[in-house]
Amino acid sequence: MIVAKNIHKKFDQLHVLKGVDLEVKKGEIVAIVGASGAGKTTLLQILGTLEKPSKEFASSLLIDGDSILSLNDKELSIFRNKKLGFIFQFHQLLPEFTALENVCIPAFIAGKEKKEAEEAAHYLLNYLGLSHRSNHKPGELSGGEQQRVAVARALINQPAVIFADEPSGNLDTQSAENLHELFFKLRDEFGQTFVIVTHNQTLANMADRKLVMKDGLFATSEL
Repeated sequence: MIVAKNIHKKFDQLHVLKGVDLEVKKGEIVAIVGASGAGKTTLLQILGTLEKPSKEFASSLLIDGDSILSLNDKELSIFRNKKLGFIFQFHQLLPEFTALENVCIPAFIAGKEKKEAEEAAHYLLNYLGLSHRSNHKPGELSGGEQQRVAVARALINQPAVIFADEPSGNLDTQSAENLHELFFKLRDEFGQTFVIVTHNQTLANMADRKLVMKDGLFATSEL
């Protein structure tokens, strides 16, 4: 599903990623852990096509069979919208829209009809136990509910891969546990592939693989 080779990233003289290689299989849940500043989020942003690796290195990135680094900006935006889902520590829901409307946004960007998008959004919100909250705005939802809306938004276009950056970092213990269990349920029922950056060792240890990043490279990997 993902094949990344020799990924480097430099910010001026700061060499953050120093030749990272990573392969992720379809339906796999991979957790990336490590100290702050190790390069975890930078790597996730490159894998998620939100950043590009430094050009002076011979890097390559394949996602679901597509050569990402050969795509122009317009092609990249289309690919990102249709093939990738994102879940962040802070849910980044639009406060002026309801839960249903927030979930629908990626589907509208993809050109889906309103009826089709809303039917898919209702299905996901119901699946996530939020059907009774679909017309509530983010400010009327708990932190756990907001994050589940963000999960539904990430799923609306049936992406090949979901990238999550500290997805439970802003949640209380029970909500975090519920979110972690949800990721594995989604993988088992829908075949979703997850790449998760986290400081939560409980979540990391649940993953199929835990990769430890140190000084811009993977130091060790564990089952």
